[in-house]
Amino acid sequence: MSARDRITMTDAEVATFLAGARTLNVATLGPDGTIHLVAMWFVMHGTSPVFWTYARSQKTRNLSRDRRLSALAEDGATYDTLRGVQLAGTAEIIDDPARVLRIGEELSAKYAGLGHGGDLSRAAAKRVAVILRPLRTVSWDHRKLATGG
Repeated sequence: MSARDRITMTDAEVATFLAGARTLNVATLGPDGTIHLVAMWFVMHGTSPVFWTYARSQKTRNLSRDRRLSALAEDGATYDTLRGVQLAGTAEIIDDPARVLRIGEELSAKYAGLGHGGDLSRAAAKRVAVILRPLRTVSWDHRKLATGG
């Protein structure tokens, strides 16, 4: 078994890791082909991370042109504690106000209020939700090196 195989997370480990992760680094492609990389708060819907963003944001404009989306959640302070999950796939943009509000409520529950004083309806009216539909998942957990996998 290769070192790569030993550090790869199982599907259950990926799900647990993503459920507990706080920040997702999200990459879209700009109109000139450059990568637009931002950190987003997110919740999980099955195997798909979901976040909301302003409808007129750069990432939303990028995804309107090109649905490809990559994301990374990572953790660890030393080499032997590094863990991460990289997802690559396509984005589904949700603009239905009721669905966007529900996702905002999920985010608010995870992130202790999002700073909107409990009323998310005004914030949701300016946003869309984005669901990353993963086509490829790559994971690593260097803690497995010490335990032999």
